[in-house]
Amino acid sequence: MQCGQCVTACPVGALTEKESIHEVVQAINDPDKVVICQTAPAVRASLGEEFGHRIGTLVTGKMVAALKRCGFDRVYDTNFGADMTIMEEGTELLKRIQNGGTLPMFTSCSPGWIKYIEYEYPDLLPHLSSAKSPHMMFGAALKTYWAEKNNIDPSKIFVVSIMPCIAKKTEILRPECKTGEYQDVDAVLTTREAARLIKMYGMDNIDIFDDEKFDQDFCGEYTGAGVIFGTTGGVMEAALRTVKQILDGKPLENVDFMECRGMAGVKEAEVDLNGKKIWIAITSSMTCAKPLLDEVRAGTSKYTFIEVMGCPGGCINGGGQSIISGRKKARIGDEYKVWRMETLYQEDKMMPKRVSMDNAQMQDMYTEYFGEPGSELAEKLLHTS
Repeated sequence: MQCGQCVTACPVGALTEKESIHEVVQAINDPDKVVICQTAPAVRASLGEEFGHRIGTLVTGKMVAALKRCGFDRVYDTNFGADMTIMEEGTELLKRIQNGGTLPMFTSCSPGWIKYIEYEYPDLLPHLSSAKSPHMMFGAALKTYWAEKNNIDPSKIFVVSIMPCIAKKTEILRPECKTGEYQDVDAVLTTREAARLIKMYGMDNIDIFDDEKFDQDFCGEYTGAGVIFGTTGGVMEAALRTVKQILDGKPLENVDFMECRGMAGVKEAEVDLNGKKIWIAITSSMTCAKPLLDEVRAGTSKYTFIEVMGCPGGCINGGGQSIISGRKKARIGDEYKVWRMETLYQEDKMMPKRVSMDNAQMQDMYTEYFGEPGSELAEKLLHTS
């Protein structure tokens, strides 16, 4: 799957990701390039470990401060892209439910999972959402909407995604994930590579920095729903928040879908969407996903929507995250996943807005550029096959 779990599991540290630090530094040093960095939600829950923090320490503000000092022209949060993904994927789900489309619908944001279904269950590909993953959507928006707003030639924009996932390095090279002649994203650094980049610039201690915010121009706002994308069940919960709010026609009184949370290999629940009850399922790792896929193939699945993540526990345990030593892992077991997961739910709870559709800057972007979720332009730039 190219997910990189073998790297985190190797007992002697013999395996590594293909490093992209040098091409990123080269772009930063190029005066003709506008170099934009975006960071995935799970990164903030793991990066601190590379600087001596306890597992699961939230280092969002210090991460942003350090990355700005590396020389990036902008530092944004991929959570904006996650909010976009929810609008596109949620709209797609509603259309499938209302128009008799292919169900259950599978999430499509985990490139390791996409590789798996392409090779092992190609007959089920129509069940996949066509929505690009959040960092790819954001990259496409940066090289179109953002470029136009700032009067910048897209060929001069170099987008760097800091991801918890090694499979993202392959995802950005897929020809169907390009917007016109440009790659949506130009380079991917794992959480570990980001730490090495920061240390290369002489910053061995990120605690010396006061917390700083992501750049806020045009696409800096994000919601708590975007934050929880980084853990298993987070995509499903984020989608349910927006879909239910759309169908109810009013703000949700309670945005917490507790049935989506936890580290169980498979979670399921019956959800009421404005009087229509549907079954949802959440799974991570292909071992756990396989029985659900076999049910769909056999025509016996009761589910309407299924979230699948390639890595056990979701992105918080991605192949590009900080590696827990074998000795420490033997002592704490899977608790490190829980600690990272709780960090994301902690940030979600602190956010003033927790439903993707309430992101005001994203609403402006749709009004000014895409029109509406699922529009012809949105399908062209934000979806794939």
